[in-house]
Amino acid sequence: MSRLDWQLATVTAIHAETPRVKTFTLSLPHWTPHLPGQHYTLRLTAPDGYQAERSYSIASPPEQPDEIELTVEAVEEGEVSGYLFEGVGVGDQLEVRGPIGGYFVWRATAAARPLLLVAGGSGIVPLMAMLRHRQRAMLRNPTVLLFSIRTPEEVIYQQELEAMAATDATFTLLLDYTRQAPSGWSGYHRRIDTALLTEVVKRFAASPECYVCGPTGLVESVATGLQDLGLPAEDIRTERFGPTGR
Repeated sequence: MSRLDWQLATVTAIHAETPRVKTFTLSLPHWTPHLPGQHYTLRLTAPDGYQAERSYSIASPPEQPDEIELTVEAVEEGEVSGYLFEGVGVGDQLEVRGPIGGYFVWRATAAARPLLLVAGGSGIVPLMAMLRHRQRAMLRNPTVLLFSIRTPEEVIYQQELEAMAATDATFTLLLDYTRQAPSGWSGYHRRIDTALLTEVVKRFAASPECYVCGPTGLVESVATGLQDLGLPAEDIRTERFGPTGR
């Protein structure tokens, strides 16, 4: 079976990440190992034959066989996300195909370079697959995640990310709240700018590979800022990631 053939996946678990974000665990009859950063396309078909498709990045690592996790943000009046949030339960089947994508991917190898991940909102999803892959491979390449979110209620995967940071001295989690920060917060509380990027890049002893994913404005600003700091363009990979997927 080709990875581009449609197959029926069964929903085996649904987990609320934030009030507007859920992770759906799907069991696949024809599972193909993926690379962190790849995505699946999901297709819904109405009784009258109308179809809607959306692409969602894979959140789970390739070491998790026979299933994938798709983390979905609810979008106001969103056809697909609305159905997933309101009409799908454990045991239901969804039509998917993948894995798809070959540019915005990262491989955990013994020669892995330092890694800078920058996420805005739900753009954390493919980067989380990279972090989980890195953890499963037991790599210790210096890695920093700069995660920009609006409020404390919107930190996707917060407990898992904080646990990673607490148990791995080579991984640094930097949360950046752009609207409302937690009480007593002493970390970043502004939009990502040149000064902030400068501080983050200085954490590395050697030039890192960079993966940037989030809303178009954030991605373009961060990619430009990193190049202005002297990082080679070929070391900066970007993915635009809105609330509806791609």
